[in-house]
Amino acid sequence: MIERIVGELGPWNWMVLGFVLLALEIVVPGVFLVWIGIAAIAIGALSFFVWDAAFWIWQVQVLAFLAASLAAAWFGYRFYRRSDTSIDEPLLNQRARQLVGRTGTLEHPIRNGRGRLKLGDTWWSIVGPDVAPGTQVRVCDVRDGDLVVERV
Repeated sequence: MIERIVGELGPWNWMVLGFVLLALEIVVPGVFLVWIGIAAIAIGALSFFVWDAAFWIWQVQVLAFLAASLAAAWFGYRFYRRSDTSIDEPLLNQRARQLVGRTGTLEHPIRNGRGRLKLGDTWWSIVGPDVAPGTQVRVCDVRDGDLVVERV
């Protein structure tokens, strides 16, 4: 059955598969099917040249497609890994980490190592040495969602 389908479509079977995979890439999230689709199109292009060769049976075509898919996926992985190395906002969505280095004045004391500090329009849980209200503190770290402060 497979031989009959492959024989009827000829090299176009790989082209059709490639374009179907590229179309599925639009519907399915991620960037994976594009590389397999490119591999199928590459095997289709190769098939146009070697279709009548005795060695180009469907089993060899499938093995060549699997090898091309692995190579294309590896290339895609290397390509995207290299292009994602620099980020212009490394602390984006890490609001507490953005506060490291900021200073503020305590409105409430720190007792037993815990307290609250208002920075901007938000109250933050803080940990640090026991100090009285009115003391200037600097945020030096973030630990378990709490700002770690020290006297200025």
